[in-house]
Amino acid sequence: MASSQEFVDFVCEQLRDAGMISSRKMFGEYAIYLNGKIVALICDNQFFLKKTDVGKEMLQNVTEAPPYPGAKPQFLIDDLEDREFLCALIRKTYEELPEPKPKKPKTEKKAKETKAKEPKTKEPKINETPGKIKKKQ
Repeated sequence: MASSQEFVDFVCEQLRDAGMISSRKMFGEYAIYLNGKIVALICDNQFFLKKTDVGKEMLQNVTEAPPYPGAKPQFLIDDLEDREFLCALIRKTYEELPEPKPKKPKTEKKAKETKAKEPKTKEPKINETPGKIKKKQ
């Protein structure tokens, strides 16, 4: 089940005091960004915060679950009502996460030059003389 836009909007509204919050739809679900860095995911209308040591300290008894099959477990945040705590939690998570890798600049695709294949010539063996055909015995 995909997440609803209403739930994503609610979460972003709760986090707005943390900094520049944005969301981006990815594979039918949503990534939540703080100042351009992914800090959380929303999958099936559930809020998953990236795992960090400081997050674990702040949350104490936290449930860890993968946001989708095959994903690494993240913190599943059920209580989204305490805006002040959520903003502090997401800011601390942001600070602990590494900076995103810089994107490579896009380059124009160069037309591949097609080379005509040169015919392969068979080099004569030492015991062969050019122009003579050996008969099979």
